[in-house]
Amino acid sequence: MGMDRRTFLKLGGAVVIGSMITPGTQYLLASQEEKPGEKSKTRWGMVVDLNKCTGCKVCEKVCREENNVPFYGNKRYDAYWIRVANIRQQLPGAPERYIPLLCQHCADAPCVHVCVTKASFVRKDGIVLVDEHRCIGCRYCVVACPYRARSIIFRNSNTWTNKELQRMMIGVATKCTFCVHRVDKGVEPACVEKCPHNALIFGNINDPNSKIAKIIAEGKTQVLRPEKLVRPGVFYKGL
Repeated sequence: MGMDRRTFLKLGGAVVIGSMITPGTQYLLASQEEKPGEKSKTRWGMVVDLNKCTGCKVCEKVCREENNVPFYGNKRYDAYWIRVANIRQQLPGAPERYIPLLCQHCADAPCVHVCVTKASFVRKDGIVLVDEHRCIGCRYCVVACPYRARSIIFRNSNTWTNKELQRMMIGVATKCTFCVHRVDKGVEPACVEKCPHNALIFGNINDPNSKIAKIIAEGKTQVLRPEKLVRPGVFYKGL
C-alpha cells in the first residue's frame, strides 16, 4: 500500500512521541481539565489526625523510597514531599505536637496560576501535578505556595529506590503527588498505607459515603491558612 510523504511524516512523528512516553510520566500527559460548570465525581483528599501522629516520621521515609525523593543530608538541598514539623506549645508543661506537612492539593492552587509554562496543573480529580518536561525551574511556584510545599532539585542524585518511576530530574520543581501512580491503580498513597498509627486518611471527599467525607462532615477538621481561600484538599483534625 502506498503512502505519501505527508502521511509518513505524521505517522513518524507519532511513533517518536510514543517512544518518548515512559511509565512514570504517562499520568502527566492527560491533565484532565474540567469543563466549565462540571463538577467531578471524584476529588481526592486527605485527613491528617494530629491526635494520632507521634512524630515517628515513617511517612517521610516511605515517601522518599516510593517516589525517589533525594536526600543529601543538607537542608540547603534536601527536598521534601512530606515533612513532620515539631510544634512546641507556649503553655508550660504542654506536650509537643507533630504536624505532617505536604502539598495541600488546592482547588485554586496559586502555583498553577503563576506557572508561566503551564507545567503545574490540577487534574479533574483534584490532584495537583508538575510536568517535569515543561518546568523551566523559574521557582515562581515555590514562592507562590502558601504552604512551602514545593522544592527545586538542585543536585544530581543516585536515589532510585523505586524503579517503576523515573529518577528526579535536576533543575525542576517537585512536590507531593498523593502517589498518583498508586492512586490511578486503586492503591492508597504510600504514607497512608504505611503509617503505623493510622493518622493519615485518604479518599474521595466528593463521595458522601466515603470515610474521609464523613470525618470532614463532623465539623472537627480544619485547613491550614484558611485566609488564603485556595480550597485545600488536605484537612487536619486536632489542629
